Amino acid sequence: MEQTWRQAKAAFAAITVPPVGWLALFFLVPMGVIWAYSFGENTGPTTIDLTGTFANYMRALEPLYLGIFGKSLIIAGVTTLLCLLVGFPVALAIAFASPRTKAWLLLLIMLPFWTNLLIRTYALIAVLRENGYVNFGLEWFWNGASWARTMVGLEPLGDFEPLTLLYNNFAVVLGLVYVHLPFMVLPLYSALDRMDRSLMEASLDLGAGHMRTILLVVVPLAAPGIASGVLITFIPALGAYLTPDLLGGTDSQMIANVIERQFKKANDWPFGAALSFLLMYLTFFAIAAQAFVQRKSERRG
Repeated sequence: MEQTWRQAKAAFAAITVPPVGWLALFFLVPMGVIWAYSFGENTGPTTIDLTGTFANYMRALEPLYLGIFGKSLIIAGVTTLLCLLVGFPVALAIAFASPRTKAWLLLLIMLPFWTNLLIRTYALIAVLRENGYVNFGLEWFWNGASWARTMVGLEPLGDFEPLTLLYNNFAVVLGLVYVHLPFMVLPLYSALDRMDRSLMEASLDLGAGHMRTILLVVVPLAAPGIASGVLITFIPALGAYLTPDLLGGTDSQMIANVIERQFKKANDWPFGAALSFLLMYLTFFAIAAQAFVQRKSERRG
């Protein structure tokens, strides 16, 4: 005779209490402490008085910090859009590949997870710096073009000027796309792989064409995967710290870098806590928007 969890409360409690207790002790309690700090003020080098003030949140809404929040939103949005534009064709190709090829392609997508993010970021620096591989390749083509012009009697090109690809917004966006692209491809592949392909065949048989079929049939069917990919790409990109810290310049810092400075260099934990929870509130809003899109898609289905 089968037993439900209500009839086996002791076994259910033995399974659930340890992880729930771990979550409460090492996640909810620290988050609650930081949330309380956001309503406090520094009264000494190492002391914080929980006065219940909203001054930290009001300070976080000043134009300077709103501008940084806005720039972080724009960078995260551009990163998510580029990941979607690049990741959708890749996921579509994997979904329609043969089983053997599909396994290898998925392995290549997940391969970056086997290497530490710090190492991958320094590898990207080696590629983008002035004497890196990109400028080396461009210089080689430049010298070749200069030699070709000389051979046909034209004036040779001048000296090659290396491109500035590091320590700017371009490097930050490129680094974030490089880091977060697998997070977009995997949920898109999962949605596309479960898609009813007879609908695509019917669309093509009715003369819709490949592009129209992708836009009007495949994209709506993959909407839950798109929403999930956008969510799990946008949120980490919005709170990214390491990539803008190593690849960005003084004008390319994101809100996570400002929060880090408040907790370390400025020693202003209450203000850093307020900035952190404003970022978290934006995350909750993104999750709510994704849930709304998914619920609307399920109702249509």
